[in-house]
Amino acid sequence: MSIDRLSDSGIIKIAGSSPHLDALATLASDLSVRERGSLVELERRLHDAWALGANTILSWSHHPQGICLLVVPHYALAEYTATPAGGDRPWRPSERFITELISGPAHLTVSQLSKVARLLDVEPRVIALRDRLPDTEMETRLIEAMVKRYGVNYVERRAVALFDIVGFSLLSPFEQMTQLNSLSHSLNAAHSKLLDREIGVSFARSSSGDGFYIWNRDRGESPNVNLYHFMQLVLADNAIARSKAVARSVPLLRTAFHIGSCYEFHQSDGLNPTTHDYIVGDVTVELARMIERTVPGQIVVGAFETCDTAPENAADCEAIRFVEHTRRNLTRLEGMELSGERVTSIKCYLTGERCADGRFSIRKLLINDKHGLSRFVYNAKVNIHRHQAEPILLGIEDRILREDDFSAQTAEMIYIPNEQHV
Repeated sequence: MSIDRLSDSGIIKIAGSSPHLDALATLASDLSVRERGSLVELERRLHDAWALGANTILSWSHHPQGICLLVVPHYALAEYTATPAGGDRPWRPSERFITELISGPAHLTVSQLSKVARLLDVEPRVIALRDRLPDTEMETRLIEAMVKRYGVNYVERRAVALFDIVGFSLLSPFEQMTQLNSLSHSLNAAHSKLLDREIGVSFARSSSGDGFYIWNRDRGESPNVNLYHFMQLVLADNAIARSKAVARSVPLLRTAFHIGSCYEFHQSDGLNPTTHDYIVGDVTVELARMIERTVPGQIVVGAFETCDTAPENAADCEAIRFVEHTRRNLTRLEGMELSGERVTSIKCYLTGERCADGRFSIRKLLINDKHGLSRFVYNAKVNIHRHQAEPILLGIEDRILREDDFSAQTAEMIYIPNEQHV
């Protein structure tokens, strides 16, 4: 492979998929010819170690001859913590150890990698390079991003939104294609508007069949809040497009938002790992089951918590605190234009009944899926007011859900101030 084809390797090829990776691509372009040649060689050796998906690269460290890899068969992660039928097993690492190993950076010190190798009973694999890459922060970031494409990453708290196209299976193939393209355009339009406001959303998408799972590659509370803003703008763009459409070219959506754990990985694309992320885990399973009982046009938020046990006071539920925190950050979106009209205010809230004292409750809903499993959700609304234009009202009002005999039972009601509902 020539140096001219460095764009086929792990760093340059994924440029454009996120600002973070764009920055890494810029770093790679600033390397010397010799260093770029080493990256090309390293990519080829990583591909060989991956063996068309037969193996997973868990960790790496710098080595005097190049780098050192910890490579295991793709099925090994499950077998490490599995108890074989028929009796006791020899000591193996705990599920918690494996989870922590794939949760953090793949880069380890030489000492750390040696200890992990002994625990997993794996022989480290030395990748000798003709010209060893220097042990600097820039090279470490580049190698880390390249290695990650050939491994699995566990994220404990990932915010994910699911956009589901109503009646997708009943559409003609041409209509399906058109509606998916329309939804993709709304995603891109929302991303562009957030970037104009210098709000970072390094969003990734994965097909659900009838729509898309969307998440922010960046981690933390702020990226999770930004994803909620992103979801609101996607729905707003979709609503504007639906108001202008004549044929069935723009989808009617139902939407779910949740925070939970997931595994990130790259599937094979031909003979190489894809440059796109895929996720699967508790958060996607919960979203798929939540969306089953979501009516057309509705937005639901899962009743996620920071820990396994629910708080004694239901008003302390993290999902409620999260939406309240998101509401306080909405001023960052005021002043942007939607369909040529300036946004004057945005209100987002979880719905409930108007009470005698003028305040509103939040209705916590209990839904049952087709597997007989139950979960709690909240119904969400978003009202976007524009200068000299009709407001964009997203979601379903609580009273309409009650009138339509919504297939969820009320679990409990919680008081909140009513200015959110204006």
